[in-house]
This record gives sequence, C-alpha cells and structure tokens, in this order.
Amino acid sequence: MTQHVWDKSAVTRVIAELQDQPGALLPILHGIQDSLGYIPPDSVPLIASALNLSRAEVHGVITFYHYFRDTPPGKHTLHLCRAESCQSMGSASLEKYVKEKLGVGFHETTADGQFSLEPVYCLGNCACSPALTVDGEIYGRVTPQRFDEILEEARGQA
Repeated sequence: MTQHVWDKSAVTRVIAELQDQPGALLPILHGIQDSLGYIPPDSVPLIASALNLSRAEVHGVITFYHYFRDTPPGKHTLHLCRAESCQSMGSASLEKYVKEKLGVGFHETTADGQFSLEPVYCLGNCACSPALTVDGEIYGRVTPQRFDEILEEARGQA
C-alpha cells in the first residue's frame, strides 16, 4: 500500500467546524473530501474519536458510499454516468472504451496521475445521454471520438 502525505490540520479543522452539528459524520466526510480530494485512512481515528464512534463505524460509512475515496484523486476526475438513460444510449460500450483508453477501472487513477475514473448514477443530463463530467463540467452525447477530444482538452489545461 502506498503511503500518502496528508494534511492533518485540514482534517482537524473540518472536524472542529462540523462535529457539533446533528448527524455530523457525513458532513465531516464531505468536508474532508472537498478539502483534500479524498479521506485519508489515517484520519479515521481522528473522526471516530471526535464523534465518539468506533473506527469500524466510520470506515463502514466511507466504504458504503462509492462517492468517498480513500486515495488521492488524479489531477482530473472523470465521472461516467451508468444510469438507465445512459445505458440505453450506449454507455456500456463507452465505458469499455474509456477504461481501455485510460488503462484503469472505476475508482482508479491513471499511472501518470492525470485522471481518476469514477462511476456515477445519473448526472441529470438524460436528454443528452451518454454523459460524463470532467472536473464537474458536464458533456453529453459522448462518443469515443468525442471522449478523445475531451481527454485532450483536459490534458491541455494547465
């Protein structure tokens, strides 16, 4: 397992800001992921202690929701829609192409650290299926050729 340097002060700041609100665990996990891009495994004991929960309870929530990641994301995060509308418009073949093109599966990051691939279950862009996002920007009617263009656009960003 690769060890990553993580910002403990960012984690403790998020915990301190949110720990007193009802149902604080999910807001804290979102806050940490928004701040660092992922939830460092070493932050689980800090979260558990602050909320008087077991480490297993915190870990269980992190692993239950596919949105949360426990490794740093790539420079760009790509969410590929797998909902019904996108499936009916060919997202399965697009998914196969994207995985082959990037050389990664879902929840993985390319070897060069440029792209992380994540599944998502509806982007609300059903009229333009199949859809995906790159760093939050949505693209519709994505074909393999359009995906290649989107990928090059993302690579060209500084």
